[in-house]
Amino acid sequence: MRIRTIAITAVAAGALAALTAAPAQAAEPSSALKVRGVQYDAPGRDSNNCTTGNTDDEYLTIKNYSSSATVNLKGYVVKDKAGNKFTFTRNHYLQPGDYVKLRGGHGTDSDARNVVYRNNCNFMWNNDKDTIYLKKPSGAAADTHAYTKGSNDRDGNGYITFHS
Repeated sequence: MRIRTIAITAVAAGALAALTAAPAQAAEPSSALKVRGVQYDAPGRDSNNCTTGNTDDEYLTIKNYSSSATVNLKGYVVKDKAGNKFTFTRNHYLQPGDYVKLRGGHGTDSDARNVVYRNNCNFMWNNDKDTIYLKKPSGAAADTHAYTKGSNDRDGNGYITFHS
């Protein structure tokens, strides 16, 4: 009996050491919607002039990665690290495999063209580094990505892909 207790104690101690030696990794949020990619640096010289600027060339692509569920974007929130945010206030349904581009600037939202405009001529994403938060209507995380220009945009084109 005594040998058995020692053996069990040794196994338990070994398991505890293995658990504490390896750093815990955060689980990826469970969501059909994910940030596919971001054009964080609009091509050309940045100008947030509503008439002649290029804020509509800055966009975030959100994709429905579900194989069967249609998702309504109404109530979803997109935020950056500084707290700038956009809330989808209208129904916009994404079929399985479908996507939407959330663009800066002003324009007409279109399900047929897969585009929603923020109706704000200010740039949302920083050109050097930022964090993108996609939140469910409940406030729970749907997807989060931090990026830096030098580490994540190796070809320097201002676009980063997160999920293919």
